[in-house]
Amino acid sequence: EESTSAKSIFNACDCEPISNYCEINGDVAVQGNSSTISMVSLRTGIPAGEISWTVKPYVRKENAAAMDLVKSWAVTSMEFLHCDLIQTVPAILFSLGGFSGNHFHDFSDLVIPLYITSRQFNGEVQFVVTDNRHWWISKFRGILAKLSRYNIVDIDQERKTHCYPSMIVGLKYHHELGIDQSKSQLSMKDFRQFLRRTYSLKRAKAIKIGDEARKMPRLLIITRRKSRSFTNIDKITRMASSLGYNVVTMEPNLSTSLGSVAETVNSCDVLMGIHGAGLTNMVFLPDNAIVIQIVPLGSIDELAKQDFEQPAMDMELRYLDYKIKAKESSLISKYKADHLIIKDPLSVHKQGWDAVRSVYLDKQNVKLDVKRFRPTLLKALQLLHQ
Repeated sequence: EESTSAKSIFNACDCEPISNYCEINGDVAVQGNSSTISMVSLRTGIPAGEISWTVKPYVRKENAAAMDLVKSWAVTSMEFLHCDLIQTVPAILFSLGGFSGNHFHDFSDLVIPLYITSRQFNGEVQFVVTDNRHWWISKFRGILAKLSRYNIVDIDQERKTHCYPSMIVGLKYHHELGIDQSKSQLSMKDFRQFLRRTYSLKRAKAIKIGDEARKMPRLLIITRRKSRSFTNIDKITRMASSLGYNVVTMEPNLSTSLGSVAETVNSCDVLMGIHGAGLTNMVFLPDNAIVIQIVPLGSIDELAKQDFEQPAMDMELRYLDYKIKAKESSLISKYKADHLIIKDPLSVHKQGWDAVRSVYLDKQNVKLDVKRFRPTLLKALQLLHQ
C-alpha cells in the first residue's frame, strides 16, 4: 500500500484540472536518455521504488490529440542520486510538443502558463525542455530570457544526469489565453506590461480621439492566406479609410519576428480579423484598444467568446464582434442555401470537432459586406472618443 507521503506527492502531481503539473521538493535528478525524473527517498521519507508513475508535462491533459505529441516521463524514488551536473537553482520541465506552432496555442498553452509558473522565481530558475522545437525557442527567445537567467536545457539530447534542489514538472494553466486572478497574484495586465517591457513597446494606451494631435486612429487588419481570408480586402480598406482610419494590413508568418509583430500591433488602436490565431496578437495592443472579431459561419459563437472575447476583456481591451451572414461566406458558392452546412451548422457540430474544423475553419473565406460592416467600424470610432 502506498505511504501517505507517496500519496501526497502523487496528488500534488494531479491537482490541476486541465494541465499535468507537479511540484517536487527535495533533490531531483533528470535523465534525458531514459526520460526519468528521480527523487531522493531519504529526503521524502518514501522508500526507494515506492513511487512510480508517468507524466506528460503539457497542458490540455484531456486532449488526446495534443497528448499524442508529448513524451512521457517516468517519476521514481531512489535511495541515492547519481549526478553529472549539479545545479543550484530550481528547474521547470515542460514539453514543446502538443499544439505548439499554432500562434494561439503558443501563447495559451505555453507562454502564459510559463509566465504564471516561473514568475515567482524572478529569473532564478532553469528551463528544461522536452520535445524541443528549436524554431519555437528562437521565436520566443526574448520572453524566455526575461523569465530565466539560465541556458535552456534540451533534455532529450542530454546524456548527463542533471540534478536540481527542486523541480516543477509541467505548467500551470487557468483558461484560454488568460490568467485567473482567483488562482494567482498575477493578472493579464501584469503579463501585458511584461510584454511591453520585453519588446520595448512604446504605447501603453490607445488614442482618445479629440485629445491627441494624431487624430487618425490606426486600424490593423489581420489577413490570412490559406483559409478564413478576406476576399475583398481592398474594398474593406477603402471603406475604413473613408471613415478616417489609417489602415494597416499584416499577415504574420514564421519569417516575421515576434518583436516586429509586437511593434506593429502596439502602434494600432483597433485590431480586426476573422476568428483565428492571428487575433492572439491582441496581447500587444495598448490598453483601451479595440478588438473586432469577425465570426464566420458555423455556430462557433461559444468558441469565439472563449478564445478571444473573454480574454480581450480580461486584457482591458474593448471588444466588438461581427457575425457574417451566409451570403458573405465562400461556402454559399459550394452549397445551396438549404444545405445543412448553411442552414443548420449544429448538425455538423454533432459530427464532432474535426468535422466543424474541416468545414467552417479550414474551407471558408469571407467576402465582407462593407455596407453592413460599416456600423461596426463606426462603433469602434465612437468608443475611441470615450
